[in-house]
Order: sequence, then C-alpha cells, then structure tokens
Amino acid sequence: MPTFTIIKNAAIHELPLTAAGQRAGADKGDPQIAIQTLAPEATGNLGIWECQPGGWPVVNRPDTEFTYILSGRAQLTDDASGETMDVSGGDLIILPPGWTGRWDVLETVRKVYAIY
Repeated sequence: MPTFTIIKNAAIHELPLTAAGQRAGADKGDPQIAIQTLAPEATGNLGIWECQPGGWPVVNRPDTEFTYILSGRAQLTDDASGETMDVSGGDLIILPPGWTGRWDVLETVRKVYAIY
C-alpha cells in the first residue's frame, strides 16, 4: 500500500545530496550540482537540487519545471521579454514547456523541484 513522505523544513536544508558534476551546458563559472531524488516511483522527476555559482542557457525547455527556492540567489533571464528577475529563498518559479532563457546562479542555490 502506498504511503506518504514528510520532510520537515530544517531537514530539507540539511538533507545530504549526491554530487552530480558540472551543470550540463554551463558557459559561465563552474556550477557544480548535487541532487537528492525524492519519490522515485512518482510520475515526473521530484527532488532537491543544489548548484554552485555559474550560468547556462535553457533553449526550448521540453517540460514544465515547478521549483521553490530554499536558499541562495540567482537571476533568470527570459529571452522572449528580455526581462531579468532576481530570485532567492522563498520564491516560487514555474518554467513552462518551450521556455527559453538563462539561469545565472550568484550564490549557491538549493531548491525543491518537480519536473513533469
């Protein structure tokens, strides 16, 4: 029988993550990432992600990303509007399929994400 998972707030910030190397497509800095997959049996990709400073383009995103920034600071640039937005702990971001833009991590970011 399926069961549910609860991870308390403090534990999310301290949960150990697995190093996963440099963020694919990085063209600025050395954005090393670390990940902890949550609910591997669920549809989509759910987890906690952390990234050190650096940047990369996103071109025609194939899926939706729903992400909540726990800590750190980044800038997202939307190619369609040219708008650059600062994001930090407490911000919720939804990137739709087809989105093109850029992530620039300024201070190590930790986020909870769902990609589907």
